[in-house]
Amino acid sequence: MINVKNSKILKGKKFIDLFAGLGGFRIALESLGAECIYSSEIDTIVAQVYYNNFGDYPDGDITKVDAKSIPDHDILCAGFPCQAFSISGKKLGFEDSRGTSFFEVARIVKDKKPSIVFMENVKNFVTHDSGKTLQVVKSIIEDLGYTFFYKVLNATHYGIPQKRERIYMVCFRKDLGIDNFDFPTPFKLDHYVEDFLMPEDAIPSNLYVNRSDIFITDKEDNTYRNKAIRLGTVNKGGQGERIYSTKGVAITISAQGGGIFAKTGGYMINGKYRRLHPIECARLMGFPDTYKICGNRNQAYQQFGNSVVIDIIQYIAIQFAHIITSPPEKYEQSRIFPI
Repeated sequence: MINVKNSKILKGKKFIDLFAGLGGFRIALESLGAECIYSSEIDTIVAQVYYNNFGDYPDGDITKVDAKSIPDHDILCAGFPCQAFSISGKKLGFEDSRGTSFFEVARIVKDKKPSIVFMENVKNFVTHDSGKTLQVVKSIIEDLGYTFFYKVLNATHYGIPQKRERIYMVCFRKDLGIDNFDFPTPFKLDHYVEDFLMPEDAIPSNLYVNRSDIFITDKEDNTYRNKAIRLGTVNKGGQGERIYSTKGVAITISAQGGGIFAKTGGYMINGKYRRLHPIECARLMGFPDTYKICGNRNQAYQQFGNSVVIDIIQYIAIQFAHIITSPPEKYEQSRIFPI
């Protein structure tokens, strides 16, 4: 995550954290001085991790929560479930019960009328059903009295060496008179997977793979460090069976998918081959090392695969904070290595 000096630019603003997951939105906005006054997460295992880190246990199924019982707030955050729109899912969209989660967001927006609605989803959300899904969301938000801005951003453009493209949606209540919103400007990547790794003696032996059918076809190369550098394969080279260099960026950490290197992909490290450790996944999502990770490794992988990149959430929040803070608070921003 980024460190923003004198950064309480959202001080005095209150937000809610819907489909809260591990609390990526919360970490980002609290780092800028905002106060979380309500959260909701249906997955009880994830909710326990949330409680372990923030000290309050989220409400459960949001469909059963009366919107009027939710406190008034300035910002509504929602990383609503992406499985219904993901390329790794069945892509059923609103036909999938998880795809209707957006309508719960709309229901709460209609009742509470926050100044800003801040949402995130998978890149495929943009093109799903030939763009109709996004158009439905945009139309509903606009009908509720908001301007709607969206953009697909890649984590590699914002200091995190993971190829993770997501759509980010920022919506302003129309009476605020905000007709334009600029998403944060990309900058050159200067840290790579090798910079986010744990010491070798901290890695359990069962993360390593030692097989006769590992084929390394390329040498490590520093030339194209802004992308995933594929070195070889194991077995037939299918999903979860590809090996990459740590001198480039990580492939997308996934909540789904199988294979020998499931969820994280395989990496050649000191001449050995292994999956990433959950702590390394946390770092590649912008989480600080102080974050208390789920004790079950496979559940931790899934949770980080469903999470948001904290750095990008922070950068976007800084952008809209300038707009809603009058006069804007002066601050100095400096990125720091997240470990």
